[in-house]
Amino acid sequence: MKFIDEAIIKVQAGAGGHGCLSFRREKFIPFGGPDGGDGGNGGSIYLIADKNINTLVDFRHQHHFRARRGENGRGRLQTGKSSEDIYIPVPLGTEAWEAETGELLGDLTRPGQTLLVAKGGAHGLGNARFKSSTNRAPRKTTQGKPGEERTLRLELKLLADVGLLGLPNAGKSTFIRQVSAATPKVADYPFTTLHPHLGVVRIDPNRSFVAADIPGLIEGAAQGAGLGVRFLKHLSRTRLLLHFVDVAPLEPTLSPVDRVRAIHRELQQFSPELAAQEQWLVFNKTDLISSSERASRCQEIIREICWQKPVYEISALTGEGCQRLIHAVMQYLEEVSPYEKEDSQ
Repeated sequence: MKFIDEAIIKVQAGAGGHGCLSFRREKFIPFGGPDGGDGGNGGSIYLIADKNINTLVDFRHQHHFRARRGENGRGRLQTGKSSEDIYIPVPLGTEAWEAETGELLGDLTRPGQTLLVAKGGAHGLGNARFKSSTNRAPRKTTQGKPGEERTLRLELKLLADVGLLGLPNAGKSTFIRQVSAATPKVADYPFTTLHPHLGVVRIDPNRSFVAADIPGLIEGAAQGAGLGVRFLKHLSRTRLLLHFVDVAPLEPTLSPVDRVRAIHRELQQFSPELAAQEQWLVFNKTDLISSSERASRCQEIIREICWQKPVYEISALTGEGCQRLIHAVMQYLEEVSPYEKEDSQ
């Protein structure tokens, strides 16, 4: 299934039903009082978070949602039927934005969470509502109110604990295949990953975390080079970034130090907040260099970029060092509150 993370839809709530103008007419009661009933309420439109959906692809085919209007009131004090509300299922992590004003309407992050995006119109009043001691035969009614109409921009941001960063062919997809059941494409050419993948990394039956693998970045991605930076938004909810660095690159023109700096520049241009998140360096493909050379090369990179945060050496292909890394990640996530980011904002 094609991965779609943005969609434009139009929603139109139902109008309220009109109030009824009616008078009671029965045999031997020539001057019956007013008995016009109220109209029904128009249907509202809600978004509802569905954990069984992981893309916005359905909105490519259906992008206009319209609720029914409420029924008009009738005589004999009969109230018109209110229309049923419409619930539009969306993936967890969907943000709803007002397309015209750019206002954020809400963020759906919990299964079953709902968000009102278009309120149905209120019902009109029948003439029975206006009866009084001084006006026993009112001819006044009110019309139902129109329902809200909006154009929404839906934006999906994946819900993951850990995000994987790096240039193309840094080994992110190989790593997520090694430690989870996810099966992203792996090949010996750039941009084999064309859209984000989620993998559940299970430490034991009761402990696990979700990792997000996004397409690789290249220098100039913020200006649209390669696949651009559109997928970086999927890392905005993560609590930890793992920056994968190929310590034995096939292109000698771009050293590992240059690769680290290039990714950091792209993060800064995309979002300073994302660049400031907790980030660990993961030196990958250590199986391609000798053990004696490995330590000196990694230390040289750390020294040149003045890195002071955790560093791990792994081989995603053979699995060497991967268990140590995922256990350290699990421990970090258990120590950091999932709401720490929200509370600090």
